[in-house]
Amino acid sequence: MNFNKNKLKKFSLNVLLIFALMASSIIFSACDILEKDTRLQVHFIDVDQGDSTLIISPNGRTMLIDAGDNSKGSEVISYLKRKGISKIDILIGTHPDADHIGGLDDVIEAFEIGEFYLPRKSHTTNTFESVLLAAKSKNLSIKEGYADRELDYDENIKLKILSPIKSKDYGSDNNLYSIVVKLDYNQASFLFMGDAEYKNEYDMLASDYSLKSDVVKLGHHGSHSSTSPELLNAVMPSAAIVSCGYKNKYSHPHKEVLDLLETSSIPLYRTDEQGDIIFRTDGKTITANTEPGSYTYRKYK
Repeated sequence: MNFNKNKLKKFSLNVLLIFALMASSIIFSACDILEKDTRLQVHFIDVDQGDSTLIISPNGRTMLIDAGDNSKGSEVISYLKRKGISKIDILIGTHPDADHIGGLDDVIEAFEIGEFYLPRKSHTTNTFESVLLAAKSKNLSIKEGYADRELDYDENIKLKILSPIKSKDYGSDNNLYSIVVKLDYNQASFLFMGDAEYKNEYDMLASDYSLKSDVVKLGHHGSHSSTSPELLNAVMPSAAIVSCGYKNKYSHPHKEVLDLLETSSIPLYRTDEQGDIIFRTDGKTITANTEPGSYTYRKYK
């Protein structure tokens, strides 16, 4: 959704937030997005109740984190092709749940893939098996995504996995194996939480990681099982993203998270209200293609 420039005069931020942004040299503004740009691009693709994030470096290298559920693969492919993408340098499936990896088999078949990362958690679903078969058909090796692993993405960008811990047994919950990625580009930073939950957050808080990030994609679609006050205090984001479907059956994002964001004066961008959400940055200034969304809780009926 393109932001109407006439609304720019109405766009304002909490005074304390403005001071925080000025201190970090990161200023958010709404603007129209041009297809060709030499800035880092982060696209939160609207895949309804699911996740898919496209990242394009200033040098044109690409990374895709998740691809929505089984019915969204073709939409993700179309989105990438409209951006002129023919190769995905890094492909990440955060964890085996269908709303994250369902479209990956289609993506693997449609594009040249450089490196492919999955957590060590396997699954017995047809969806997971389809992803493995697609990778096998392309002779694509699968690398394990685990905490402390740094990814070779772009010479000017630091990309590091913060979770899951390699040696830790998280039991049967797929979400706890979610790959969490931190991206740093000069003074700008992004944190992609997958479906990570409190246990993962506390592990990261207990580590020596720098969690401070300008933009955070909240864990588990804004569920109350994720986004603890402690994590939010450590990340200190200037913007939060929730990827979810409109009036989804899980009632995401949950009221507890919405209230926490609102009381913390953190602007919320949500795909159920704004569709595709795009951030661009030169490493100093971050711009968005739309105004922040609302803190409205929509309970599924």
